[in-house]
Amino acid sequence: MKTFYGTQLPNPLMLGTAQYPSPAVLAQAFQESGAGVATVSLRREGTGGSGQAFWQMIRELGVPVLPNTAGCHTVKEAVTTAQMAREVFDTPWIKLELIGHTDSLQPDVFQLVEAARILTEDGFQVFPYTTEDLIVAERLLAAGCEVLMPWGAPIGSGRGLNNEYALRAMRAEFPEVPLVIDAGIGLPSHAARAMELGYDAVLLNTAVARAGDPVAMAVAMMRAVEAGQLAQRADPIDARDMAEASTPVIGKAFLS
Repeated sequence: MKTFYGTQLPNPLMLGTAQYPSPAVLAQAFQESGAGVATVSLRREGTGGSGQAFWQMIRELGVPVLPNTAGCHTVKEAVTTAQMAREVFDTPWIKLELIGHTDSLQPDVFQLVEAARILTEDGFQVFPYTTEDLIVAERLLAAGCEVLMPWGAPIGSGRGLNNEYALRAMRAEFPEVPLVIDAGIGLPSHAARAMELGYDAVLLNTAVARAGDPVAMAVAMMRAVEAGQLAQRADPIDARDMAEASTPVIGKAFLS
């Protein structure tokens, strides 16, 4: 597995920490799935110490924490939120979200590149939530990002990989860059497909947190990413338009 800013993750499943029915269910989902990263919003930490219990629970998960700038719409908002998150969570990692469209939550890639440059120059290790656009990806790498996080589909939609062609092209264009599918995963099959395409990790929240049984779904997602990763390493066959018999005809009895 590739490293993420020098950190080797135990496995390729990154889980969010919002929308779970209870903190206990959240903790159990992480424990039983073995998820390798916990993403967390600064707002969950709260102000005036109200979120200390939540933060303590996240610490006890024993996995790297990836704070995010969820809900930010301007460069100033994102940069300020990132700086506050660094103080609270004591990590240079930041998942940079800069929303540009209210309904689809599509990232504003123009502001995203600018914010990524500012944060990188300030010592952050930026995980940018972006589209599958190759030019934007090049700009983010030029701004100092060492990881790219293209969306599979709009956040929380559960639609899977909407543009598999473009995601495949991104993987081919940047073979050495750690790539993470972020957003849109709804089913374990979606997560497995992302790994089959050669992606290095998947990040998801809603599909697990809002499932009828979040713990079981977290375990299913982990098994899916492991299966997809193993399949990709096993060099699967190419799809064909025509049938090809798997049993040779040599030795077959021919009746006259």
